[in-house]
Amino acid sequence: MVQTGLDVLLSHRKNVLSGKRIALLANPSSIDSRYRFIVDCFTAEKSWKLVALWGPEHGLRAEVQDQEYCDAFQDAKTGLPVYSLYGNQLKPSAEMMREIDAVVFDMQDVGSRYYTFIYTLSYVMEACLESQKEVVVLDRPNPINGVDVEGPVLEKGFESFVGRYPIPTRHGMTIGELAFYFHHEAGLKCRTEVIEMDGWRRKEFFEQTGLPWVLPSPNMPAVDTAIVYPGMCLFEGTNVSEGRGTTRPFEIFGAPWIQPDQFCAAMESFGLPGVRFRALYFRPTFNKFERQLCGGLQMHVTDRKTFQPVKTALSLLHVLMRDYPQDFRWKDPPYEFVTDRLPIDILWGNSWIREDLEKGTAPDAIESKWQAGLHAFHKARENICSISVL
Repeated sequence: MVQTGLDVLLSHRKNVLSGKRIALLANPSSIDSRYRFIVDCFTAEKSWKLVALWGPEHGLRAEVQDQEYCDAFQDAKTGLPVYSLYGNQLKPSAEMMREIDAVVFDMQDVGSRYYTFIYTLSYVMEACLESQKEVVVLDRPNPINGVDVEGPVLEKGFESFVGRYPIPTRHGMTIGELAFYFHHEAGLKCRTEVIEMDGWRRKEFFEQTGLPWVLPSPNMPAVDTAIVYPGMCLFEGTNVSEGRGTTRPFEIFGAPWIQPDQFCAAMESFGLPGVRFRALYFRPTFNKFERQLCGGLQMHVTDRKTFQPVKTALSLLHVLMRDYPQDFRWKDPPYEFVTDRLPIDILWGNSWIREDLEKGTAPDAIESKWQAGLHAFHKARENICSISVL
């Protein structure tokens, strides 16, 4: 079984934190191989002092849904202050930094540019650089493997809390490698220590690691969700339900005005690799179309190795715009603290893909246009990961 950075730290790298005052940035996915929550492990440890708890989007203990804010409070179990780094405050304040020597970051990422935890890490690194403090990142696997890369690279002018730096939609890096990327490529040159995993192989999907899957966010219930997420998160920028409020978010999607059988036939005609579609009806219990009957599809990934989540979502959007021109709409801002750009542009990291979709451009032609950006990213990624990504 893979040993995560947390396991490695607790077994033989405690000296990294010895004698230091620690702020811990974590969530429910931050467990060790004995299923112990990191807060409990750190509270029991005598060689360092845990002085504060910091929570990302969804909160330290996953108390809130997506894009909901959480105010500072006192943790009932430990009595420690808990500060939220999502909402009115994305970056740790100077006051928060004064009482600590180092920040420990340990959360399960899902391998997609949109996932906000990686930008919380970047803001922490900014604060550590300014205050001359240290960040220690406990590495965890990329659950959708560390080899495959897909989608457009974010372009200048489209930065947001779902994309701060020029990385593609599916980046093929671990959270520790992203910390190195932020350090070397984005100029966040604070003191950075990554506690690497033991036994992880880049080609592995999460189930092959032997580690337990703990929801890193409320709508990421399974590894299957993470597999489709690089594409299906784009539906947050539309008036189509991405399946929040169902038991299979991002795999189930639809709207009251969609005819499931017609939609299914259109998608099956593309012959997309590694995926099949099934017509269905559903009623979301919350979020878009709450308690309304929706027609739509369930996406069934039949071969993870050939499945292209971003290309698949691009094809879905193409069909929806072509077949439902009177009903399909892009969602209006605000979205993730951005008020002057369409959410879909923020998610794609550019405006030209939306514009091409609006012109009826074929998905293959759109996909070919993002390849140049991927080639440039491959070079930077090779330097960070010390691997060939060809």
